[in-house]
Amino acid sequence: MTEDALEKLKYPIGRYQRTPFHEDEVQANIQTIAKFPALLRSRVEKLSPDDLLKSYRPGGWSIAQIVHHMADSHMHSYMRFKHAVLENHPTIKDYEEADWAQLEDAKTIAIRHSLDLLEALHHRWVIFLESLSERDFYKAYYHSGYKKDYPLHIALGVYAWHGKHHLAHIQNALKK
Repeated sequence: MTEDALEKLKYPIGRYQRTPFHEDEVQANIQTIAKFPALLRSRVEKLSPDDLLKSYRPGGWSIAQIVHHMADSHMHSYMRFKHAVLENHPTIKDYEEADWAQLEDAKTIAIRHSLDLLEALHHRWVIFLESLSERDFYKAYYHSGYKKDYPLHIALGVYAWHGKHHLAHIQNALKK
């Protein structure tokens, strides 16, 4: 497989592109976060066990692992947002998502609990996001793994993109 072909499988909607703060984009990203759990549930809830084991690329996660990853990742993000609002430029702890995907709770094909967790988490996250001022969206955390600052308006864009990114992985896995 060529490097370009692998890149397209890894990033079917392209890589996230940072953009300057814009209120309309922030509001659109909050709506994407709000709608994501229902969209994910509608795509995966009725899949067969065999479908949940399908992967979007060689060596990639199964659909079930993607769902569990979304719960892990979005829990981390929610907490990072709170740290950034309540602390002065915190350094957030990175985690090895590939290792987390190998833990027993992430390898199971029973996705119901992760779907329920995402629904509750996103509900709380949206309430929190809607309470923030424009100034709050400029607050940032330092990501120790990527060695860069993430203002919250950028982090919000990343996570709106993140959901779409993994929904595309799921769609690609189901085409195989």
